[in-house]
Amino acid sequence: MNQSPDIRLEDTWKEKLLPEFQKNYMKNLKSFLKERKSAGAVIFPKGSEYFSALNATTFENVKVVILGQDPYHGPGQAHGLSFSVKPGVPLPPSLKNIYKELHGDLGLPLPKTGYLKPWADQGVLLLNATLSVEQGQAGSHQGKGWEEFTDEVIRQLNEHGEHIVFLLWGSYAQKKGAGIDPKKHLVLKAPHPSPLSAHRGFLGCKHFSKTNEYLRAHGKEPIDWSLN
Repeated sequence: MNQSPDIRLEDTWKEKLLPEFQKNYMKNLKSFLKERKSAGAVIFPKGSEYFSALNATTFENVKVVILGQDPYHGPGQAHGLSFSVKPGVPLPPSLKNIYKELHGDLGLPLPKTGYLKPWADQGVLLLNATLSVEQGQAGSHQGKGWEEFTDEVIRQLNEHGEHIVFLLWGSYAQKKGAGIDPKKHLVLKAPHPSPLSAHRGFLGCKHFSKTNEYLRAHGKEPIDWSLN
């Protein structure tokens, strides 16, 4: 599998992001990924899934952005959508807390699956800041260029999107989303859903109901958050 960030991008995103692929940071990132692969590094997700979040929803259809940091670094987990794992994979701790909040907020039954593609299909952009990682090494591909690319994704949505809900969980996401215009969009902030911080205000934040209230108020179809 080719691990370089080739441009397998949905057309509306390609139109917005194509110039990024000509920039030095992206060329350097491509070289870095090739070098790591040649050195025998196991990289998650596979190359064809780097842009899964963008490919799951057109630019115009994005209603909600859930910003993550790194892909999961365990085998069989990451597939290009933040917080999501493939069907049949045990639920990671942060996702369990997301589901607890979903249940507490909307009364939905706790999902059995960690596969969040049904959210993405409705316009929830599940975007990680860094789109690759090495097995067992959290943060191993930070600072290599991905963050510049995903900053541009957020900039495009902020400037050209309308009435998008940005869910910024944890200080990292809040810092990355600091430039989002709160007059144009709804910016909701809470602590990260990880077991270390969820009890500090993530649980009880009611972001799922607040998101749907805002979407309805702006003439948009609310998200069906149920996954069972």
